[in-house]
Amino acid sequence: MSRLFPYPLLTLALFAMWILLTGFSPGHVLLGGLVAALVSRTMLSLRPEPTGFRPSMAVLRLAGMVSADIVRSNIAVARIVLFTPAERQSGFLRLPVELRNPYALAVLAIIITATPGTLWVQHDARRHVILIHVLDLVDEEAWIRLIKDRYERLLLEIFK
Repeated sequence: MSRLFPYPLLTLALFAMWILLTGFSPGHVLLGGLVAALVSRTMLSLRPEPTGFRPSMAVLRLAGMVSADIVRSNIAVARIVLFTPAERQSGFLRLPVELRNPYALAVLAIIITATPGTLWVQHDARRHVILIHVLDLVDEEAWIRLIKDRYERLLLEIFK
């Protein structure tokens, strides 16, 4: 059975999405099943590497921390934009990272970009440095410590 459906959850999700989008009829059920089976088999050629994800309480801590930081950053950016004179300095900082797992790096990119006032710009995989743009860059070292202590530490725990 695993030869026919190497990724059964993906096959099921594709089939369910097909039926939800096209409606339930015998023809769509047959076509959706065929498309789901063929498309999920294409994942074999991609050979995705294991994520290294280990569910733990760190996931919940990270989710809570990111949610709170996004709300806090929205308020801070609104204050900067609406009430602060133009003397605020935006800038770029280079963040050295210990993360090597591509999935953990992707999560960090999402966190940084989703947080108002910061933007993931570039990742140098050879030097393991991330270039980040910060709207209000007062203390570069404080930003580096904040990202490494709050996010990277938990991501290293989650993705081993």
